[in-house]
Amino acid sequence: MRISKMVCGVLAAVVAMAATLSSATAGECPLSKKAVKVQAVKLAEKKDIVDTAVGAKSFTTLVAAVKAAGLVETLKSKGPFTVFAPTDEAFKKLPEGAVESLLKPENKDKLVAVLTYHVVPGKVMAADVVKLKNAKTVQGGEVDIVVADGKVKVDNANVVKTDIECSNGVIHVIDAVILP
Repeated sequence: MRISKMVCGVLAAVVAMAATLSSATAGECPLSKKAVKVQAVKLAEKKDIVDTAVGAKSFTTLVAAVKAAGLVETLKSKGPFTVFAPTDEAFKKLPEGAVESLLKPENKDKLVAVLTYHVVPGKVMAADVVKLKNAKTVQGGEVDIVVADGKVKVDNANVVKTDIECSNGVIHVIDAVILP
């Protein structure tokens, strides 16, 4: 946290100095000091995939599953990764007891397989996803990608939000859990 604040401070100072020099030579700078500081904070505080999911508060089941599977450190690593992230509502669509069963220690291998089926290596933005017919997952299988009527499906899930950029990849929100 201390490094992040220091980086933020340095970025704000550099941008503020540039704005001062610019206003001295080219009239008033269009960026306020507040705007400069906000931009510097955004640059310095871009979160990884796990922290972004935690902060969104709509992925509590996914985050619990990632923890139970022991995948937190992997999804906090450099990556980059593309995660097709099911919401809490998506997990509720599974048969009753399915989530609880997957979260049991004896089913860890199944849980890892399900979760890694939602992850594609690399950072694949929405503009690139729509050009694909399938994508190989970290689990080893392939997800089918279908674009129809301006909507994108990954296997049986609709992509409902795209391009949530993280420091180590990107999240695309889906409305169903996809299974290998």
